[in-house]
Amino acid sequence: MAEALLISGGNVIDGTGAPPVANTSVLVEDGRITAMGAEAEERSAAAGATTIDATSKTVMPGLHDSHLHSTFDMVQSNDELFFHREPILAALVTAQNLKKVLRAGVTSFFDPDSVGGMGPRLREAIEAGVIEGPRMVAGCHALMTAIGGTAALSAPAGTLIPDEGRLGYIQIVNSVEEVVLWTRRHIKYGADWIKIHATGSLHDKVGEVTAWTFEELRASCDAAHELGVPVSAHCRNAQSIVDCAKAGVDLIWHASFLDEAGIEACLENGSAISPTFTFLANLADFGPKVGATPGMQDVFRGEIEATATMLRKAYDQGVLLISGTESGFCLTPYGEWHSREMEIFVEEMGLTPLEAITTATKNGAFCMKLEGELGTVEVGMLADLLVIDGDPSRDIKILGDKSRILEVISRGQRIDLDIPWPSHGNIPGWKVGNWAYDWLTWERAHE
Repeated sequence: MAEALLISGGNVIDGTGAPPVANTSVLVEDGRITAMGAEAEERSAAAGATTIDATSKTVMPGLHDSHLHSTFDMVQSNDELFFHREPILAALVTAQNLKKVLRAGVTSFFDPDSVGGMGPRLREAIEAGVIEGPRMVAGCHALMTAIGGTAALSAPAGTLIPDEGRLGYIQIVNSVEEVVLWTRRHIKYGADWIKIHATGSLHDKVGEVTAWTFEELRASCDAAHELGVPVSAHCRNAQSIVDCAKAGVDLIWHASFLDEAGIEACLENGSAISPTFTFLANLADFGPKVGATPGMQDVFRGEIEATATMLRKAYDQGVLLISGTESGFCLTPYGEWHSREMEIFVEEMGLTPLEAITTATKNGAFCMKLEGELGTVEVGMLADLLVIDGDPSRDIKILGDKSRILEVISRGQRIDLDIPWPSHGNIPGWKVGNWAYDWLTWERAHE
C-alpha cells in the first residue's frame, strides 16, 4: 500500500480549464485524491500522511502524451527503424527510456504502434511493476497498405515498405479481409487501440496521398468497435480526415490541411484530433541544429500554418483536442519535448495556457479510457500529480524546463527525481548515418 501524501498549500491548476485556486492542500491515499482544502489538512494526521510543502508552487495533474513511440529510441531514419531495432533489445532500451518520460512529468501516454508490436506487453510489464513507467495504453503494429506510409520516400518507388507481412512497427494489409483479420488479431494480442496509416508519401507525389479505400477504413472500425476497441488513424491530407471520421475513426492524428468538410465530419462522428505539431515545429524552428536544410524547415512550417487556423475553428466548435508530441525520434527525444505541444497550441492556435493544459491532462483521459477517473485534480480522481516551481497558467513554457518539476507523483507514489538521468552508450548496429547527426535535446535547442 502506498504511503499517504499531503501536498500542502499549493496553487492548484485542476486541469478543467478553471483558474488556479490558491493555497489549497491535496490529500492522496491509496493512489487516489481523497480530500482537498481544509478537509485534506484535517484528515492528514489520521492518515499518517507525509507532507510535501507546495507553498507558492503549482500543483497540477500529471501530463498525458497521446503520441509517444516508446520503442523507437530516438530513431533517425526508417531504415534504422525497420532494420536496426531488434525487438528484445528494443524492449530493454524502452524500459530505460520510460524513466526519462516519467521524470519529465508525463504520467500517462498512448503508444500507437511499436517495434515488433510489443506495446501491450510493455503495458503489462509496467502495470505489474516489472519496469517503471507512466500509465500506458498501446496498439500493436500500425496497419498499413503496401503503397502507403511515411517510409515511401526512403527507397526508390517506396520499396522499403514490403508487399506483405510485417516489418518494424508495421503490418501490411492488402484487402478488406486482411484488414478485418489483423484488426481482430491485434485485439486478441492485447491492443487497447487500433492504428491505421490512412495516408502515405508515395514517391512521385508532393505531400501524402490517401492509401486506404473507404471500405477498408470502415471494415477496420466496424471490426474493432464490435469488440469494444477504438481506432486511431494517421491522416496527412484533407480527404483522409473526412474519410476516416465518416468511417468511424475515434482519434485522428495530425489532421494536416484540415478543412471545413473535415471539421464537419469530426463533429458528426465524434472524432477527436491530436495534431502532434511538436515534431514539425522542432524541425521548423531548430532544424539547423540537427543538420536539416532550409527547404525541409519551410515544408513543415507550412504544414503547421495551414492546419492551425482550421484546427482552432474545430476546437471552438467542440472537437476534442489532445496533446501529443511524436516523441521517440531524434527531433523529439524522450523526456525533452512532452510539453511543447501545449506551447504550440498557445502560440499558433491562440489557446490560453489553461486551455492548453487541459489538452494534456483532462483530455488525455479519452486516450487512456479513464474519463472521469484521470487527468484532473479533484476528489476521487487517480493521483497522478506534479508540483511545479512557477505558474504555467501564466507561462506555459515553464513545463518544458525539467528543473522546474519538483515532484512527480504517479499512482499516488513519489518518483525519485534525484537519480541520474538515464542514458545508454553505443549499441552496435543501432544507429546509421543520415541527415540528423544528433538528438535535439531541450538544452541544445535553447543554447
